[in-house]
Amino acid sequence: MGRHDTGRHDTGGQDTGRGNVPGCQPLSSEVRAVSLTDASAMLKHPSLYEIGHRPYPLPKRPWIMAMNWHDLLFMHWDIDPQVMRAIVPAAFELDLFDDRAWLGVVPFRMSDVRPRCVPALPRSGRRANPSHFLELNVRTYVRCGDRPGVLFFSLDAESRLAVRAARRFFHLPYFDARMSMTLPDGGVDFRSHRTHRNAPPADLAVRYRPCPGSTPSPASAGTLEYFLTERYCLYTQDARGRVLRVDIHHVPWPLQAATVDVDELAMTSGVGVELVGPPPLVHFARRLDVVAWRNQPV
Repeated sequence: MGRHDTGRHDTGGQDTGRGNVPGCQPLSSEVRAVSLTDASAMLKHPSLYEIGHRPYPLPKRPWIMAMNWHDLLFMHWDIDPQVMRAIVPAAFELDLFDDRAWLGVVPFRMSDVRPRCVPALPRSGRRANPSHFLELNVRTYVRCGDRPGVLFFSLDAESRLAVRAARRFFHLPYFDARMSMTLPDGGVDFRSHRTHRNAPPADLAVRYRPCPGSTPSPASAGTLEYFLTERYCLYTQDARGRVLRVDIHHVPWPLQAATVDVDELAMTSGVGVELVGPPPLVHFARRLDVVAWRNQPV
């Protein structure tokens, strides 16, 4: 995969002005040293020390958001490209693997979601907040120019504030949902019911776990697993129809083979495609740490 370790790719973008604020006493050298150390730690992100696997360079501007993804399940179905073409906006080129389009349904847990240089909100028991919440997305795979990316049909989340912030600032199709996740005996029981006003109904109830004996490992380049997971941007459109790209970064996905029992699957009534039968392809990932950049017009 050509991994490469370096610590020189995140300049931080912080203000380096050295003037004292009027009316404030200058910091002692001891306090200044501690403050600079803390600030440096907040500006860096562990994933940025491993970048050799990326298909293109990191953005030159500073990242703005960090987050952790936990206990994630990839469920994928192959879809006729003509069916997918009818539901994907014309601004995007379908990205196909062996002449087939793919649709994914992906439940997981978010933690420590925070803007750059701002600590995450503390977690309070099971109650969701904008830094800690469950999420569920429905997605496909597209290209815009020379960059493959993810296009979301929907993203359901249990944090009302996170839903509104993502809609407002990232122009993503987030929806309110009532969700639960439990972890029985190393597995995951995930349930979601969309509650967003005037939105198409959507429900999911699944039980999944990594296969016994499977170990986390990155997908090999050229495989279907690599095609579906190793993507470093997502696309969306604003109210004027402009295409926007959100760049992200993480280490290669630590994928494991998985099993899933589907009790209810009704996530695509508002998409225009019907998912039939259990997913033919499933993968599990225990944790991935991620940074994201501000959306940019393409």
